[in-house]
Amino acid sequence: MESLHWLALGIVVLTSIGIVIAALLVGRKPPTFRDIPAFRQIRRAVSMVVEDGSRLHISLGRGSLLTPFGASALAGLSMLRQLGETTSLSDRPSIATSGDGVVNLAAQDTLRSAHEALRISKPFDINRGQLTGLTPFSYAAGALPIMRDNQISTNVLIGNYGIEIALMTEAAEREGSAVVAASDNLPAQAVLYATTPGTLIGEELFAAGAYNQAGNFHIASLLAQDVLRWLVILALLAGAILKALGVF
Repeated sequence: MESLHWLALGIVVLTSIGIVIAALLVGRKPPTFRDIPAFRQIRRAVSMVVEDGSRLHISLGRGSLLTPFGASALAGLSMLRQLGETTSLSDRPSIATSGDGVVNLAAQDTLRSAHEALRISKPFDINRGQLTGLTPFSYAAGALPIMRDNQISTNVLIGNYGIEIALMTEAAEREGSAVVAASDNLPAQAVLYATTPGTLIGEELFAAGAYNQAGNFHIASLLAQDVLRWLVILALLAGAILKALGVF
């Protein structure tokens, strides 16, 4: 068991070193990523919000930052910062909802930082970040009035959800607003794949920061993930070959 702990620590250290090296290389020559339609749809939605005076709704799910489900919430927060800066100058700035108290505080602070970064004279409205419920269905039910009554043109749903996300996508369809969604939960992914064309699949969720220009370290972490993925593939192939040769 102790050897596994040391192995995990070694992987974390090597990954951190890889991210730092990749960040230095990214500063010299930014990489070209494959096109993901959902991120293209988000950029188009942001332009629409600024031009027609509608509003963007970013939902961060109900995953706590103190649990493994917090990784998806962190991905959503990185996107929230970029979208918040872009839409803060519009007539109707973005609204963020969440199903966890800590995530809600982080969302309010993120939106406040985006507001202050643009030096907007109008005071920041703390109600732009709202906690809509602490259980799966109360969270979804609390988000429905926000999606209906705030002239939302696009809903960006990124975080930890269950099957209750179907209520949110159905409400968006009734209101005629677009949906771009991603979740780290397999049942929620199945619901989204069946109901929403703008769905991020699998680890595409964690590429949100890199695709929305949140900083070099987001791009570097994505490159490090690709390198680790290939190393795992090579290790599996090497193990299969050694097994076939009778070495193991």
